[in-house]
Amino acid sequence: MYHEGWKDGRGRKRSLDTTPKGGDNKRRHCSNLLIICIFVSFLSRLQIGLISVTVFPVRLLLVSFFMLLAWPFAFTASLGRSELVPDPQSWWRRIIDLCLRVIMRAMWFCGGFHWIKVKGERAPPSEVPILTVAPHSSYFDAIPVTMTMCSIVAKLESQSVPVWGTLISYIRPVLVFRSDQHSRRKTVEEIKRRAQSGGKWPQIMIFPEGTCTNRSGLILFKAGAFIPGLPVQPVVLRYPNKLLFSSVFFFFRFKLLWLTLCQPHNSIEIEYLPIYRPSAKERENPALFASNVRKLMAEALEVPLTDLSFDDRDIILSHGPLRIHDCTSLLHFNQLLGQLGLKSGSRGGRLDEEARRAAKLQGDRLGLEDFAQFLSLPVTDTLRQIHSLFHQIDVRHYVTALSTVQRPHKPLDTLKLAFQLYEEDSGGVTGEDLAVVLEIMLGVKEVELAPLFLELEAQHTAKVTYDELQCLVKKRPHFSVDCLSFKDHPRRSCIGRLNYCNGHNKDD
Repeated sequence: MYHEGWKDGRGRKRSLDTTPKGGDNKRRHCSNLLIICIFVSFLSRLQIGLISVTVFPVRLLLVSFFMLLAWPFAFTASLGRSELVPDPQSWWRRIIDLCLRVIMRAMWFCGGFHWIKVKGERAPPSEVPILTVAPHSSYFDAIPVTMTMCSIVAKLESQSVPVWGTLISYIRPVLVFRSDQHSRRKTVEEIKRRAQSGGKWPQIMIFPEGTCTNRSGLILFKAGAFIPGLPVQPVVLRYPNKLLFSSVFFFFRFKLLWLTLCQPHNSIEIEYLPIYRPSAKERENPALFASNVRKLMAEALEVPLTDLSFDDRDIILSHGPLRIHDCTSLLHFNQLLGQLGLKSGSRGGRLDEEARRAAKLQGDRLGLEDFAQFLSLPVTDTLRQIHSLFHQIDVRHYVTALSTVQRPHKPLDTLKLAFQLYEEDSGGVTGEDLAVVLEIMLGVKEVELAPLFLELEAQHTAKVTYDELQCLVKKRPHFSVDCLSFKDHPRRSCIGRLNYCNGHNKDD
């Protein structure tokens, strides 16, 4: 699958190879599902500028007004209602429900969604308890929720959002704390309990991707909606507008909201596909059930399927001084870990235990059989693929890569773990070993540390301690770009010069 990687002076494979062959170009392209590229023409810029000072303030004011108007209705209807028992809806709650739908429709109208196209028919809750909706891309995916007042699966922290949190509470959501495995398990149990109530609970509208994408494909579905083994109704969303933006990055969401509200008209199409009834095999295998529904929805949307999942999001969107520059091989590695069932099991204590065992091997290279024994797994094609990523594997490389994909938002923790693997008698890590670690963590090749040693005012052959490196990383927000040189470096020609950059001496 990958080209033969380059080796160090002792013939050792230096890192995970990040150069895909032709067949993997699709994987590289698909990783952009979580990235937004905005291209706005000159005329569109003029239009946005004009609307920003005329229509946009009025729209924003009206949207805010209708949202605030909806709050007392939602708050009143939520009073005295049990969260565990599906109480029959009284006449006054039905009136409030109707009022809320009208208010929310007026809010979307003021936001530019002047008409909403609906295809197909929504099945009743007694027939289909779960609606699976994709792709999930923005705030505006809430439109079908407000039109139907279905329950949703929402992040626990969403209830604390002023006004919007009360509206979410009104539709009796299933709340999940994503970072808590116990909470995720309870969420699945609650979905199953409601789905098996025979239509007593409102339908649950689930976005099985679990995160926002840019709508250019469908990532892997989470299994929660499919574990009950009951019929589901797929719902696909389309935004025909050329300049309707998705909200992948949290820190871009308000900007994208502004750009969307600056369009004269925004379109959305909601299509209810035929009910999907699982086979006996699919009821026993939720992953197969989810996969087949995903294929059906991708065909309706005419978009490709990808092997990315919610768990890959942090890898792709890593940022900071030690951000991952090329996630291709790390994503593939993470996918293989999932196939072996090592994703969740390698966190915390198990990762530390594997690190201790790897340190004892002191760089000994393991063949496939020995590697399988190290992981206490049988030799399989998947394990063979992981082993081939490293070739005659140094288990320290494997543990470093494992820590990187398990906690991409905590690169300093991975760096500290790597130092524990390579450090001898607290004397630091050699430049050669540090280059290996950084290649794996950053997803790059041919790391050269000359700029780093220049920053540390150390000799190229000297060892580097974790404290020294940690201090430098914290001081340099663009550490990987400013202090390292590697293949395809964004400023390779500049960093290659140790004393001069852009015509200025470093010491000036």
